[in-house]
Amino acid sequence: MSYSNGPRSAGGRRRKPRRAGAGRLGLAGALTGAVGIAAIAAGIVVLRPGADGGSGGAPPSRASGAGAVSPSLTSQPAPPTGTAVNFTTPEGYGYGLAAVGSGTGAEPLGATEAPPSGTTYAYADYVLTNTQRRPVMLDFPADLFMPVAQVPEDARERCMPQVGIPEDMCTLPNHSEIIARVDGAEPPFEEAGTQMMPAGATYLVRIASDLPVQEGVSADDLKLYVWNARYTSDRKGIELPYPSSDGS
Repeated sequence: MSYSNGPRSAGGRRRKPRRAGAGRLGLAGALTGAVGIAAIAAGIVVLRPGADGGSGGAPPSRASGAGAVSPSLTSQPAPPTGTAVNFTTPEGYGYGLAAVGSGTGAEPLGATEAPPSGTTYAYADYVLTNTQRRPVMLDFPADLFMPVAQVPEDARERCMPQVGIPEDMCTLPNHSEIIARVDGAEPPFEEAGTQMMPAGATYLVRIASDLPVQEGVSADDLKLYVWNARYTSDRKGIELPYPSSDGS
């Protein structure tokens, strides 16, 4: 299932909207999994804080096309994550987010235009949970940030800073995709033209840059933040921490 860069509701590729309304930060909790996951795309380097390494095999089956839901979207055990953070929207939708890891690769979400020599695409994975006992709108609150210095000069005008995020960080155009259901979660469904998450559903989401970054970026370079006013009323970006090197 492919969507444009977040935070945003399900739909086609576009630049991040600025939506009115104020969210409120919920309680932070822990969301850890007993079983780790393999890297999802061949040729991708998976990075964790304090350690580089690990390349994976073929990507899991996933839905493709905006608004499409494929019965082949695979399920897998919950991966190790950093501390989860809960958010509630003005409509009362509740989401839990927990970072899994970050990395770089030529095709982080499948076939794409080959990056120029000396560059690569950046991505990060996180777990998205509907924390409520009712369906909520499928949304992708997290955004991928990298240091401006790691963005090629000809793309820096596309790398946007955001209020509440360190000034040396910016976010390139990107898009998000559900790459797996977690622990047998039901897939999204459509209701009145809107993609919805079933009650309690958890998905593994990958967000990947549409423009390349410099090769050699590290886990410390790639950050996941929730910054949109829909989720953070004080206009301060909330960082989603990665798990420690021992998976805790």
